Amino acid sequence: MGLGGYAERVAEAMQQCERAKVAGLISGTPEKLVKWGQKYNIPESSRYNYDNFDAIKDNPDIDAIYVITPNALHHDQVIRSARAGKHVICEKPLAISAKEGQEMLDACNNAGVKLLVGYRMRFEPNTLEVVRLRNAGAFGRLKFFQGQCGFVAGDPKQWRLNKALAGGGSLMDIGIYAINGARYMLGEDPVWVSAQETKTDPVKFKEGVDETIQFELGFPSGAVASCLSSYNISHLDRFFLTGEKGFAEMWPSTGYGPIKGRTHQGDLGKPHTVHQRTQMDEMAAIIFDNNTPTLPVDGLTALQDLQIIEAIYRSCASGKREPIKLS
Repeated sequence: MGLGGYAERVAEAMQQCERAKVAGLISGTPEKLVKWGQKYNIPESSRYNYDNFDAIKDNPDIDAIYVITPNALHHDQVIRSARAGKHVICEKPLAISAKEGQEMLDACNNAGVKLLVGYRMRFEPNTLEVVRLRNAGAFGRLKFFQGQCGFVAGDPKQWRLNKALAGGGSLMDIGIYAINGARYMLGEDPVWVSAQETKTDPVKFKEGVDETIQFELGFPSGAVASCLSSYNISHLDRFFLTGEKGFAEMWPSTGYGPIKGRTHQGDLGKPHTVHQRTQMDEMAAIIFDNNTPTLPVDGLTALQDLQIIEAIYRSCASGKREPIKLS
């Protein structure tokens, strides 16, 4: 659902999948439905628009709907997909508020369908190797995580810089990787945040669209995280984790790859995989086999990220350390 640039990347990657295939299309652009339909051999009976896609409930060829549309549209589209009896994969962020996210989670639970989120890094081999080493005690007691995520946002008219469609700015889009990384690299959830926003271009980054946010997270163990999210700084794609016995560094850490990483023991050396291909096969295993992934990609995990995001925004507004309460 939503045949934009990232959907194209996913669809291309899925041509190499073993357990997932493109079986239907949803778009508001008729020309795209024709072009994509011909390219991926999708019959007209499995091509829908945003007005009639509820009829997908009667299409047995489709098991799940992958929602890849602007953030503000996720809420209604995920709920409609759930009511059509289809499993749902939603791009991050899950929604533009925790309230919306909870409603989406409830709708999927009530419909008896799974809600998954496109957290592709949670299937990435180097990332999972760091998690394995952490669990094995290779780094000892963890002390500190640093996450740097950012790029220079181009076209000022793009939907990502539109508060009504994006729900925010860099934090919702790129900063969520640092939030996610802090959680899965440290292996625990934060309990407080202190954050500051910096805005140098209020014309491009209008009210409610954050340009750059620095935030610190505190964790129950005493570990802390220092993170940076920006739409106006290039070459930010780095994770660093350190403990009493060693460290792990990933740079690049969240891009499309290849991801590179090393620890105090040397290079991680895991092979590059096409993230979207791995994600879709792994999600097929979750849907069909009730497989439990090493790192969760479910709706609750995504809802918690939204709750952390809202606490970060509260801290920016209040100038104070804010508590984080997760579902």
